[in-house]
Amino acid sequence: MGSSNDQASIADLIAAQIADDPGKHALTFVDIGADGELLAQRRSYAELQQNGASIAARLTALGLGKGDTFALMMANHPEFVETMIAAAMIGAIFVPIDPRTMGEKLDYMLSHAECRGVICTTECAHAIARLGRTGLSWAVVVTDRGETPPSIAPVCLAYDTALRDNGSPPRTEVTAADIMMLMFTSGTTGNPKAVAISHGAYMSRARGMHGINLQASDVLYTGLSLTHINAQGTLRIGLTTGLPLVISRKFSKSHLWNICRTHGCTIFSLLGGMIPEIYSIPERGDDADNPVRLIISAGMPADLWPEYERRYGIKICEIYGSTEGGGALTNPADAGPRGSLGKPPPGLEAAVFDSEGQRCAALQPGELRFRRLDGEPITISYFKDRAASEAKTIDGWFRTGDVVHEDVDGWFFFHYRIGGGIRRNGDFVNTAVVEAALIKSGLVSDVFVYGVTTKQNVAGEKTLVAAVVPRGPEFIEAALKAYCATALQKTDVPEIIQILDEIPKTISEKPIERACIDRLRTDGLLVA
Repeated sequence: MGSSNDQASIADLIAAQIADDPGKHALTFVDIGADGELLAQRRSYAELQQNGASIAARLTALGLGKGDTFALMMANHPEFVETMIAAAMIGAIFVPIDPRTMGEKLDYMLSHAECRGVICTTECAHAIARLGRTGLSWAVVVTDRGETPPSIAPVCLAYDTALRDNGSPPRTEVTAADIMMLMFTSGTTGNPKAVAISHGAYMSRARGMHGINLQASDVLYTGLSLTHINAQGTLRIGLTTGLPLVISRKFSKSHLWNICRTHGCTIFSLLGGMIPEIYSIPERGDDADNPVRLIISAGMPADLWPEYERRYGIKICEIYGSTEGGGALTNPADAGPRGSLGKPPPGLEAAVFDSEGQRCAALQPGELRFRRLDGEPITISYFKDRAASEAKTIDGWFRTGDVVHEDVDGWFFFHYRIGGGIRRNGDFVNTAVVEAALIKSGLVSDVFVYGVTTKQNVAGEKTLVAAVVPRGPEFIEAALKAYCATALQKTDVPEIIQILDEIPKTISEKPIERACIDRLRTDGLLVA
């Protein structure tokens, strides 16, 4: 497996892999056909470089140069990665945007990030055209599917003619401090913030694979969007090590295991919202008949942890991190207690602080913070938001905004997000425990548990809501309530059962609480 120690950018990673093996396979992009068949597009490292050079030449012709920003808005097409490479070649800054974004939010993101243009697919072009923006210098479509809006012209990338006469791609020198991308946070409490991720930060994260224990025979897989930091992490690992990586166009719980079996995938990542979705599929006798050996999880409930390992014949490595990259925890397979976020990697210290800024004793909940052991400060940069950047650290500690506790052996356990905790009868509800119990009922195919404030609540407390997707038409709400009464302690029993056809989620499969609350009001289930 390769190393990233001498490379300054993702374009250098590609060049290094080509130097080792010019024809080496890199990525396989999988889409689901109309009849459910798996459609694959393959890219070697040489093809990634050549296609990236083609796009780089096109961006240069459009007037884009070092330090200029542009939006990258598409599902997981090969052109997404190739455009990332192109941006590194010319020193431009790409801004990944969820392809489902539209309206005011899209307008804000394009404006805030000062995007000079957009590279997108046809399905996203219509959302851009509807904005009627004059701030964009250009918008181009890199695929030929569907009809393009009149205001946005499709562009031929001319992959085979982009390289210079001497066969080398166009390059502009970038440093570790230069910004590589602006990645927006989820924006759950207002407009999203754009995290400025430098080339140096991206490459250093590429070397941070503590606890995963990769093998030369591994094949990586992700079904998450490349507009999310988790999928970017998987991509980094693949390009850094030279391990083959399979990328789905979109996440599909019903095709996940078929994709892994077909392409021999041995490792993939799961985020919290995906975990109950996958487990809710009725168990089959051949569930463990798959090549996967390790699931890298973020938010695996303790109750489902052994069930996943038994049912699918895999091991779980729990990893905690953030888009900002200020800290990390890892719970390697068979190392720590189930349900724990893990411990910090070498060179990093993690600690729990109370609201007064004092360190908490073992088992006492408080905010999780990180600092470097070498004394170097952790710096976070939100684009055009100095105040938020400075507030993210205090006395050298990176503030996560997550409430956790540390046990006597140094393992950390998640409680809730600050501002998002659900208190009932004086105690905080662990929503992951409730969700795991509801999924194990066999009555629902997806679930999201959250809290809402009503006039009936005492100060600081919330009403517990379980948004559920019934497993079938025979679903009876009373049966689910009866199950809850026997499977959960009284304070964990949802007061409202919200029945949905589908739980609204972000591109990273994170349930959108605001959308669920709006639906509650629309359906007359919530009287604030």
